[in-house]
Amino acid sequence: MATVLITGTNRGIGLEFTKQFLARGDRVIATCRNIDAADGLTQLSRSDDELGAKLEVRQLDVASLESMQEFVRQLTDTPIDIFINNAGVYGPRSSKFGEVEAQDWASVLQINSIAPMILSQLLMPNLRQGKDKKMVYLTSKMGSIDDNSGGGSYIYRSSKAALNSVVKSLAIDLAEEGFSAAVLHPGWVLTDMGGPNALIDTETSVAGMLKVIDELDLQSSGSFFNYDGSIIAW
Repeated sequence: MATVLITGTNRGIGLEFTKQFLARGDRVIATCRNIDAADGLTQLSRSDDELGAKLEVRQLDVASLESMQEFVRQLTDTPIDIFINNAGVYGPRSSKFGEVEAQDWASVLQINSIAPMILSQLLMPNLRQGKDKKMVYLTSKMGSIDDNSGGGSYIYRSSKAALNSVVKSLAIDLAEEGFSAAVLHPGWVLTDMGGPNALIDTETSVAGMLKVIDELDLQSSGSFFNYDGSIIAW
């Protein structure tokens, strides 16, 4: 049984990760910005079966340094085996050339690119005590420079490209301590962010990513994975 910390679990992919980890017997620390609005998490935590007993729901707003610091303080010396950075935002849908606003860009970069790094640093005492030492960050194929043939989406694309670069360096810098780190593209998923035209459901996406996480090791650390395990070009 692993202890898994997942951010952004109030709905969609984060909630599905929580469900699937619990279903296989792992302990999950699930975080979200507003617990009162996280109906799916509330239902899981109130379950009378073993699932509810292995779920711990905590408040965390990754847009706030103070919130991240307080969250880590509350963890005290809890070992974390697997860290999944799922929290993220798309930002303005109309971020095409001529309509990009600096403040919008800064806000998305803070949540998608900066916060994952800062939170990872804060969590290192807990992660060092964990046995699996796996750090996984949800990214997007839209962060691939090689794959960009459509242009536009400046804010979201750049925030995920920045995250990819951060995690690549993490994988190199932490390898000597036995950590493996990778970025994962969940596919085009039927979520609030993915929209109604998406190609796969959350169950399929998360099941695929769980397999990738299980197989992640020092040899594959630093890779850009698709949810099905294939490699995406940077």
